[in-house]
Formats: sequence, structure tokens, C-alpha cells
Amino acid sequence: MTSEPIANYALLSDCRSAALVSTTGSVDWLCFPRFDSPSVFGRLLGEDAGFWSIRPAGAFTSTRRYVGPSMVLETTHTTAHGSVTVTDALVLGEGTRDHELGASVPGTLLRQVAGVEGDVELELAFVPRPEYGLIRPLMHNADGGLTARGGADVLALSTPVPMAIEVAADGGSARAAVTVRAGDVLGFALAHANNGAESPPFWSQQDIARRLEDTLEGWSSWSRMHQNYEGPWQELVESSGRFLQALTFYPTGAIVAAPTTSLPEVAGGTRNWDYRYTWIRDASMTLQALWVAACPDEAGKFFQFLAAAAASQQHGGAELQIMYGIGGERDLSERELDHLPGWCASAPVRVGNGAWNQRQLDVYGELLDAAATLPEYLADTEPGTLEFLADAADTAASAWYSTDQGIWEVRGEPRHYLHSKLMCWVAVDRAISLAEVLNAADRVPRWTEARAQLAESIQSNGWNPAANAYTQAYGSEDLDASALMLSIVGFLPADDPRMLATIDAIEERLTDNRGLVYRYLASDGLSGEEGTFLLCTFWLAHALALAGRTSRARAVFEHAAGFATDLGLLAEEIAPDSDELLGNFPQAFSHIGLINAAWAIRNAEEAEGAAGGHPVGTGGTAT
Repeated sequence: MTSEPIANYALLSDCRSAALVSTTGSVDWLCFPRFDSPSVFGRLLGEDAGFWSIRPAGAFTSTRRYVGPSMVLETTHTTAHGSVTVTDALVLGEGTRDHELGASVPGTLLRQVAGVEGDVELELAFVPRPEYGLIRPLMHNADGGLTARGGADVLALSTPVPMAIEVAADGGSARAAVTVRAGDVLGFALAHANNGAESPPFWSQQDIARRLEDTLEGWSSWSRMHQNYEGPWQELVESSGRFLQALTFYPTGAIVAAPTTSLPEVAGGTRNWDYRYTWIRDASMTLQALWVAACPDEAGKFFQFLAAAAASQQHGGAELQIMYGIGGERDLSERELDHLPGWCASAPVRVGNGAWNQRQLDVYGELLDAAATLPEYLADTEPGTLEFLADAADTAASAWYSTDQGIWEVRGEPRHYLHSKLMCWVAVDRAISLAEVLNAADRVPRWTEARAQLAESIQSNGWNPAANAYTQAYGSEDLDASALMLSIVGFLPADDPRMLATIDAIEERLTDNRGLVYRYLASDGLSGEEGTFLLCTFWLAHALALAGRTSRARAVFEHAAGFATDLGLLAEEIAPDSDELLGNFPQAFSHIGLINAAWAIRNAEEAEGAAGGHPVGTGGTAT
């Protein structure tokens, strides 16, 4: 059983695939060549699923950091006899900068060891297990390193240290021991190719050093060019922006919700899902967060990706799929990997996601809200993309009165979820503001009528007097954190009495004893419990800021942000009975919430200062 705390992992990315590296120097998750490819190293989900470890022998302590504003990781291991640094990176394409991060990447993980002080004996273990641990590859020594072939994968490990290949009943592995002295530098490279293609090349020590520097400069130049946020929690906001960029699949502009699968919502539970796909909701909100924390350079590319992925779906009244594969794939059928025990025995391990064919009407609102935030990125898009966005508003205008599964993808009976109605309102509201850009002035009367109907429906049916709050669904007394979006998206003024009552109800009755917010506490048709949601806690901070309760907003924000790891990474949830991070990691949703809440608090405090210290209620109104 694998039980390494989720917080102990660092993210590496080349804007095509991702790796997770533990504090102790083990690569326990790596998918080549895409985020959603089968893992090469998967010890995160089972001891027998492969890893690549470089660590001191005996007792040691470790510290780590990202080098400058980059996704290049530097870990320092200290023993009683000395210290070494290990620098890790998924290498970028040589010379790629600015908007081209992710172009021409070679599909290679680089690891460079440098002696800092004294002598340190290192243990090296290379245990590849492609296809989620199902493949035990055949290994062979070669000039410059060794190769591992198995299933669909060919791996070439460049190593200056001779590795002893061990052939056992459970497959091959390679191990070595080496003493690193102050001033020594050893470079390692793991390159990938598909079986049948030309074997990947071995890397020289000079090439490893040069490409590490180039990758560092690539990320650093992107950060310098794009990150201009100034305000409270600037370092957290900027690092969150880089993490969101790191979750972007360069070839299409798709954005994954997280780079992992089946990290559970409660340890030992069954709420384990594959997040390595692009949800329209998550990706649209990511673009908006990047507008604050960086630069949403891929916005136009993403809208075009969705238009192509959804080609023909909206014609004839068909509804938009809620999520796609990062290459535009539609069928994301879910299956279980019975041979893997899961993190902390959290089974089943799943690949694919059965929610792909759910009906969720909120996606239209998130999509049009992103488009309205970033209209300049629509100017050069092809006409088909603009028509796609206008058609999305049409669908929201005609389908809003129907039931669906809601934002949280409840696997139960469809209902009239408040958040779904709200986001349909957002869809037509934003489409009206974009009508000229979308070349859709003739559709405005239809959208205006739908907006008025939606506003009346939400105000009449969404409020529950018994709960003294807007609730999860029409006719329900159950609270849901998504009701906080009523002011965040501008449906209600933030200081509207019903909005303030809803904020109070959520803060009093939908939080744990630490003040962290649950999504909901109502039955959802699934077994087991879950932790509190960081996104929802940041929503609370955001809504409080808009309502002029800036001191309380800052306190809620700082409490939630305090669960970021030493590298600034956020998981999806916090365990209900401890401070342990839960859920797929790192989680785009949580970083989105952090960025937007920080922005809202900054703006509210500035407005409060301009008004002489008096609280200012901001937000829109339902039209």
C-alpha cells in the first residue's frame, strides 16, 4: 500500500505531460507522452507500479524549492556527512519561450545531482512499470545508459553511473550506488518513444546541463512576460498562475483539472476519479484566473479547441458535452484497474471518467463568462468558433428549465439545481454583452427574454425561507457552497439581504470546526464521506470580500491558503479529521479559487480605502 502524503509531492510539467516527485527524491508518477497517457511510474497508486528514486543512503533531511519563477525543482538532501542537490525538470523544447512553452518538447525527464558539501552516498533505483504497472519491461545495457522496452513504450535512461540490471520474477529493475563529493555533477535523462518508432537518443552530460538551463530560462521568461499581478499574497498568486499554465496541454490548449487519477476524497474511500481531462467548467475558469495571475494567451486556442471537439453536437438542439480528452476525444468511458490497491488502499483506481456523458447545464455559463472576460481573444478566431459560442447561449436559453446532474456531478437523479440555473443566466447575460463580437445581434431578443425568465425563476424558487438561504436545488433546504456564486457572477448585489443571509448560513452550517467549507452535506447517492473543499472556502472569502466584509474575507483566505504545501501547491480537499491533503493533485480548481479570491480581496480593500474605510458592497444585479 502506498501512503506517502500527497503534500510531499512536487509537480513537474512540460505542458504536455506531468510527473510527481516526492520530497525524498522518488518520481512516483509520470505519464508519457500526454497527461492522460498510461503511467510509466505509478507508485503513487501502488508499490508495484514503478518509480525512479535518487536518494541518500541512510538518514537524511530534505528541503526543496522551485528555482526562481519556474517549474524546475531543486531538492537539497543533507546527511551527517554532507549535502547534495537534485534538480528535476521535464525538459521544454530548446529555445521555446513566451506563448510557445510546450512546443517541440522531447518527452524527457532530466535529473541532475550536484555535490554541495562533504561526501554523500546515493542509492539509485530505476523501476519502470509502463501501463499502470501491468508491463515489466525488458532492460538492456547500452553505450551511454540502458533501455527498457515493454508494451507500447521504449525508454532510454542516460546515466553516467553504471546501473546493475536485476531480472527477477516480477520483472526488471536497475540499481546503483555512488558517492558524490562536493563539486561533482551527475546528469541523468529519461527519454520516451513509442514502440516501433526509432529508439530515443542518449543524452550527454553537456546536453543535460544545457537543456536544464534552457528549460529554466523558458519558464522564467514566460513568468517575466506574463505575470504582472501586484497585491496581497503576490507569491502565491503568481505560483498558482504557473501551476495552471503547467496543466495546459500545448498542442490543443486544453487544460486538465489535475494531472493525476484516483487520489481519493477521503483516505480508504471509493470516491476516486480520473481528472486528467478538460472540463469546460474548469478550463473556462482557469482562463479567467490566468487573466489575473498571468496572461490567458491560450484563450483563443482553447475556444477553437472546444469548437472543434464539440463539432456538430450543438446543431439540431444537441447539448454540449461537459468534458473532453485533451486531444478533443469525446468517449472517456470509465474502467477500473483492479491490480492497483490505490493510495492508502483507496480502491478502486479508475481511468476514464463516467461523468463524461452527464448532463450539466452550468457549463454554458462558465464558457460564456470566460469569453466575456476575454473578448479580445475572440477577435481573431474563426467564424465557426464565434458561432459555437452563440449556439452555446442558445442552448442555455432553451434548456435552462430542465433538470441535470449539477456542478458536483452527482451520480443520482437529475434535479433543478440552483447553480445550473444561475449559470444559464450567466450564459445569456454574457452573450448579450458579446452579441456584436459574436455577430449575433439577431439573437439578443431571445437571450433577453430567457435572462428575465431565469432571473424570476431563481428568485422565486431558489430561496428557501426555512433555510433562510439560497439552497442547493429548488424545493430543497440543503445548503450548497455553489450558492456563493450568486454574487460572484453578478446575479445579486453582494450586500443584498438574501445574499448576506446565504453567506451567513454557509459560514455557520456548511463548515467544519476549522471554518473550512464543504461542497454540501446532503446525500449524493455515493458511499462514504469527503473532506472540505478548498475551492469552496476560497469562494466564501471571495463573497465576503464583495460584501465589504474584508477583514473576515482575509481571515478565511489566509486559513485556506495555509494548506498550500511548501511549494505553494494545493490539493482539492482537506481531510475532515486532520490537516492531510486529499484528492487529485495539484488541483486546478483550488488554485483558481485562490487567485480569484485574492483579486477580489485586493479590489475590495482598495475600494474600502477609497471610501474612507466604509464597507462597499459590490456586484451586479439580475436583469
